Amino acid sequence: MTGPLSRRPIALLLATGLMAACQMATPETEILRASETPGAPPGADPESCFSHHVTPAIIETVTEQVLVQPPQIDASGAVSYPAVYRTETRQEIVRERKELWFETLCREDWTPEFIASVQRALAVRGYYHGTAHGRMDHATRGAIRAYQLKQGVDSEVLSLAAARQLGLKEVPREG
Repeated sequence: MTGPLSRRPIALLLATGLMAACQMATPETEILRASETPGAPPGADPESCFSHHVTPAIIETVTEQVLVQPPQIDASGAVSYPAVYRTETRQEIVRERKELWFETLCREDWTPEFIASVQRALAVRGYYHGTAHGRMDHATRGAIRAYQLKQGVDSEVLSLAAARQLGLKEVPREG
């Protein structure tokens, strides 16, 4: 079936997909209490909070020519029948999917004042270049991700460890 009616479901699907891709989750939607989190470490304080980041697998398509029959060469050294090749295409996983769970601040800690402190702390270290307005915007999320990458956390949600390194959260004393 062709015509405008056949295109509507596809257009609707594309528009819905694009709108969903443009929506940005807030830290609150990515933060769960340990009691609600399947990835929380065993024995974690049920009132502590966790978030996670999934790095998708990278899959590469590999195409190569495989020799099926070698060339036939006569006594004089001339090729009497050329080699026969077959094209094979396969998928290879270049990087496995990774799922990382990490401890973070709980929802109630994400006040505008705290977010402004995060912005100032990241600005001092050269990661954030905007004003400290206390809103979790794209620039703030990008600065958090850039800061945490050196710690192996590829996420826009600030980990508890990063908050402590920034001097924004108390460090528990040993003993």
